[in-house]
Amino acid sequence: MAPKIAIVYYSLYGHIGSLAKSVAKGVTAAGGAADLFQIPETLSADVLQKMHAPPRDTTIPDITPEKLAEYDGFLLGIPTRYGNNVAQWRQFWDQTGGLWAKGALHGKFAGIFVSTGTMGGGQEVTALSTISTLAHHGIVYVPLGYKNTFPQFADVNVVRGGSAWGAGTFAAADGSRQVSDVEHTVAEIQGKTFYETLAKHQF
Repeated sequence: MAPKIAIVYYSLYGHIGSLAKSVAKGVTAAGGAADLFQIPETLSADVLQKMHAPPRDTTIPDITPEKLAEYDGFLLGIPTRYGNNVAQWRQFWDQTGGLWAKGALHGKFAGIFVSTGTMGGGQEVTALSTISTLAHHGIVYVPLGYKNTFPQFADVNVVRGGSAWGAGTFAAADGSRQVSDVEHTVAEIQGKTFYETLAKHQF
């Protein structure tokens, strides 16, 4: 049976949301399918307005923690705050205690893609800090690696986010930079690689 994949993300200014759709294209290219979900917003409409956040993509449904148990693998889109998950993600993780107590997510698989405002903004350490949560649930982390991304990662003449830990993008300090073509390419490669990895297992 084909692995069931969920792409779960939080995106305030749209960068992670844009990457998520490219990750989904990669899963499709590998012969699979993925359901997209958003982490629920915790900020009030008034605060979001003051932050000049664009309207939320209402075509992508919010996810509840319990929904994770229905999937074999997750690709998690996580914006970075000081090298860690944004508060919206932390609140979501804090609601998974019931799943943890039952071992409901044990043996499932996860990959991670991220965004930061700037280079050196904590992309790799955000993935690393997320692995701690995955480990407590018994979720198997699937890194992107270099096998399929060496041309993109070896090109030092192009500004791009991402690393062997997972795809990534730079939003600029004011959120004005958009996801680049190479960042979209790496995200698609991650979706494809993740699905191909899971397809080797029996579900």
